[in-house]
Amino acid sequence: MGVTRSYEIRTYGCQMNVHDSERLSGLLEDAGYVRAPEGTAEGDADVVVFNTCAVRENADNKLYGNLGRLAPMKTKRPGMQIAVGGCLAQKDRDTIVKRAPWVDVVFGTHNIGKLPVLLERARVQEEAQVEIAESLEAFPSTLPTRRESAYAAWVSISVGCNNTCTFCIVPALRGKEKDRRTGDILAEIEALVAEGVSEITLLGQNVNAYGSDIGDREAFSKLLRACGKIEGLERVRFTSPHPRDFTDDVIAAMAETPNVMHQLHMPLQSGSDTVLKAMRRSYRQERFLGIIEKVRAAMPDAAISTDIIVGFPGETEEDFEQTMHVVREARFANAFTFQYSKRPGTPAATMEGQIPKEVVQARYERLVALQEEISWEENKKQVGRVVDVMVAEGEGRKDGTTQRLSGRAPDNRLVHFTKPDEDVRPGDVVTVEITYAAPHHLLAEGAAKAVRRTRAGDAWEKRNAAAAAKPAGVMLGIPTIGAPAPSPAPAAAG
Repeated sequence: MGVTRSYEIRTYGCQMNVHDSERLSGLLEDAGYVRAPEGTAEGDADVVVFNTCAVRENADNKLYGNLGRLAPMKTKRPGMQIAVGGCLAQKDRDTIVKRAPWVDVVFGTHNIGKLPVLLERARVQEEAQVEIAESLEAFPSTLPTRRESAYAAWVSISVGCNNTCTFCIVPALRGKEKDRRTGDILAEIEALVAEGVSEITLLGQNVNAYGSDIGDREAFSKLLRACGKIEGLERVRFTSPHPRDFTDDVIAAMAETPNVMHQLHMPLQSGSDTVLKAMRRSYRQERFLGIIEKVRAAMPDAAISTDIIVGFPGETEEDFEQTMHVVREARFANAFTFQYSKRPGTPAATMEGQIPKEVVQARYERLVALQEEISWEENKKQVGRVVDVMVAEGEGRKDGTTQRLSGRAPDNRLVHFTKPDEDVRPGDVVTVEITYAAPHHLLAEGAAKAVRRTRAGDAWEKRNAAAAAKPAGVMLGIPTIGAPAPSPAPAAAG
């Protein structure tokens, strides 16, 4: 019998990486590893996996800083292993082992299924294993999964991206768009619902380009409508669409499918046609605002969020004012705003007209102030509304002291509400009346109007009971050698 080896995964970046980390957890647990308990001291896990992002600012400096901190700990614990995966690994490959020779495994975005076998190979051969696949080896959803939530799940519908935005390195790292078969997606969703999941988010770098593989421009709206026929699936969301591919049939499917939420994350990036052209974003301000107008006409209650980059190379004051104009017109529920920073390997990094940091900062502050004002005004319109809140886990940091619970309204707004007298679990649905609005959350201070215990709440309770009953230190053999066989599609949720 071998000893149990514990693992810890540190995830950076987008939802795609969060989803990949759930797969990595499933792979490691299938291979006999156990997750390090919450609160485990840094460096105490036997295997530490960094799932990296190449998009965020200073991503590489942060990674090497973290790796540097682990180096002395690894010297003291010869059996400890460190693995680096994700977008930065795909981009930097050999550089990582040169700069941090104590790393055992480097793997890319296309071969996450290889992690257990690469760890085992590094242990036996006592040398770093660097394996980066240039194209997808197995669709991530065919790999075993350890999902973070019992009641909500990500479901990948595609990986990669066919766009060539000049500020983004993702297409170079995740490859061309590759769509999953609709039948496989629906089979995974049905398997998740059978386990108690009641909310799913369809995930892709550009979800509404789904179907471009087979030349079906309406494939995404058909997928949304098919989700509407799955019994027990209460909430369907998706992220992120691209304005270029956002067609009227998707708006109709959202409006006409009861379990597709009236919530839309639509990245703007800039309101200036000149900047959009330089970014190689294939739509213009008029097209973007036209989509928003159509969405509001079909779903007046829709909450729309966005991404905006401030200070892209060449952005003039007039260009920036165009972005402010779109923000005023679109009235986003919230916006994820970013100051432009160079990403090595992207065309924008070498463009002329890089904007001084202080100018970018000043514009950024003006944009944030405007969006805060609009978010608050839009949230105040929610006061007096009665909404069904799906209870969440860990969404309200102050819930313990305020005797409140937290969750999401159908439009994804965060709601803190008074704890009902009866027992309520994450995944259950509580009907409340909104009494107060802040820019980033809503409050419901009165008694709950109704509490509905759900299969999702049952699933959460069952999972927690199983975790509490699991004995510590189960003896397991050495991790299995070889990549796990893909699960059959209906059981893809693991």
